Amino acid sequence: MKAIRIHQHGGPEVLRLDDVPVPEPGEGEIRVRLAYTGLNFIDTYHRTGYYPYGPLPAVPGGEGAGVVEAVGRGAGGVESGDRVCFWDARGTYAEAVVLPAARAIPLPTAGGDEREVGLDVAAALTLQGMTAHYLTHTVRPLAAGDTVLVHAAAGGVGLLAVQMAKIAGATVLGTCSTRQKAERVLAAGADRAVLYTEEDFVAAAKEATGGRGVDLAIDGVGRATFEGSVAATRVRGHVVLFGQASGEPEPIRPRKLLGSRTLTCASLAAYSADRDELLDRAREVFTWYRQGRLEVRIDRVLPLAEAARAHQLLEGRQTSGKVLLQP
Repeated sequence: MKAIRIHQHGGPEVLRLDDVPVPEPGEGEIRVRLAYTGLNFIDTYHRTGYYPYGPLPAVPGGEGAGVVEAVGRGAGGVESGDRVCFWDARGTYAEAVVLPAARAIPLPTAGGDEREVGLDVAAALTLQGMTAHYLTHTVRPLAAGDTVLVHAAAGGVGLLAVQMAKIAGATVLGTCSTRQKAERVLAAGADRAVLYTEEDFVAAAKEATGGRGVDLAIDGVGRATFEGSVAATRVRGHVVLFGQASGEPEPIRPRKLLGSRTLTCASLAAYSADRDELLDRAREVFTWYRQGRLEVRIDRVLPLAEAARAHQLLEGRQTSGKVLLQP
């Protein structure tokens, strides 16, 4: 089968299309024929070696959706032909992938007037949708009367977090870099789009809250925004750092910087650790989509062979929404 492999760490050019053996599922595992692979910024860290990914050569990628084509012994509850998605497999830049059956999320079928979750939507929604869900509904659950600041609001997680915050009844400020992206942020339901290239997002947050500051700041950017996120948050408010697209924040003196604010560093792995929580979180996200309360923006779909180009687009901040690879 075809797969993209990293033979050495480096820039997008190290992503190579290779012929590799079709993997066989072991005990408790399944093999899925991938229809779509979801790209995430962490894939670029694995490519560069910023985050360890194990011995090379290696096939990157963790998110995807497809059809089960082989079932190993002890993989109960999953059958060949089932449509599934997942976010924490290993090696999804390929035509097929093996993963534990316990981490596969069955896709719901359409019923009544509800929309069907297509395989493209599943690949685009699983990781980013579940991330946006725990950020807005679990770490510090939003409610009517709350105000939230969402960074990179035109990105995949950002657009979904804006919508989920509005589902919860919150007032939403979303930062972005261009007027075109601002239009998308507003179309997603944000009450205000803040162009950080033209205005100070801290001042905008204070203005929108009468000088008080937001109740929650959701920050997946990191170094470039972190201290501003704290400054934009009210006393006894909450800052959630879940990514570092601009790099890791500088070391801090917690009491001096945070004062009486709460800081949480979070990842989806900690908020979908067991199968019940994994399925419950996915079920609510997919239900909102099926009901038409949640829209998914797929920026583009590229052939598997163009994985290097996809990485260039991600790192160049040239996307708004999800980028998919199609084996």
